[in-house]
This record gives sequence, structure tokens and C-alpha cells, in this order.
Amino acid sequence: MRIIPYDREAVVEYARQWAYSRNPQYYDFSSIGGDCTNFASQCLFAGCGVMNYTPDLGWYYRSAFDRAAAWTGVEYFYRFLTENAKGDGVGDGVGPFAIEVGIDELEIGDFVQLGRDTGDFYHTPIVVGFSGGNTLVAAHSYDAFNRPLTSYSFDRIRCLHVLGARRKNY
Repeated sequence: MRIIPYDREAVVEYARQWAYSRNPQYYDFSSIGGDCTNFASQCLFAGCGVMNYTPDLGWYYRSAFDRAAAWTGVEYFYRFLTENAKGDGVGDGVGPFAIEVGIDELEIGDFVQLGRDTGDFYHTPIVVGFSGGNTLVAAHSYDAFNRPLTSYSFDRIRCLHVLGARRKNY
């Protein structure tokens, strides 16, 4: 198993290209619960190029009906990335991995998740830049690119810093 670098610029370029439209290679989940984490996963894949095809618990997309919950679900996305950071996660740790950090440790290509006081998280924007002390994000569901994070209304936030991805040696 080898760790491959995360291409943060590729993430931002993908987000720029598809923030206001939909890549036809992926189903648009906007009308059935939201497309934000699907878009976040697409951006993440653009930056790492490795999926984890472990049934049910991995992080992958083949079609709207053949995908892991972590590809489209906010909580599952978080769990996959943070559990996979341990290196012995699902499917032997193949695929991207991240750690939770403070907002001041975010870099482009990282993710924020917005939540309610009740503890549930409901939105996954992608960090695409910084300006004047503001974190700028891209997202689907409420399509945006370079939107200030401060323009969102939320009670809680958690930040995911992507460290890289693991690929099996062939």
C-alpha cells in the first residue's frame, strides 16, 4: 500500500467547472435529499483518483444505485474519511483519508460540514479559497463557488483536512 498526494488544485478546478452545473457522469441527487456530499465526493475523487469499493462501508460511486453511503451521506462521508485516517480502516484503508482540524488549519481542497445544535450535520461544502479572513467554499444543493463560509447560517461546524489517499501496490 502506498500513500499518494492529494491534488488540491485539481479539486478546486473540478469545483470551479461543476459548481453551477452537473457532471453527467454522476446522478444529481438535488431532488432526493440534496447533492452537496455527492459533489464533495466528486471533488475529492478529482484530487485523489482512488475509490474504496468495500461493499456498504467504503467510498465509491458506480451509479446512482451502486454507490457507498459515504459518497452521498454527510455523516457517512465524515466517518469514512476519519476512520480511514487510521490506516487500518475499511478495505485496509484504501482511498482518501482526513482528520478533523480547527477552521484555521483548513487548506483549499478540504471540507467543512455544517450542523445544527442537535448535533446532526447536513451540508458539506468544499474549501476553494481564502479572502480577507474569509474561507471561501463551493457547494451543490445551493450551488455556489467562492461563497464566504460566513454567509451560511449554522450552529456547529467541523472541518476535515485531507491528508492524502492510499492505493494498493500492483
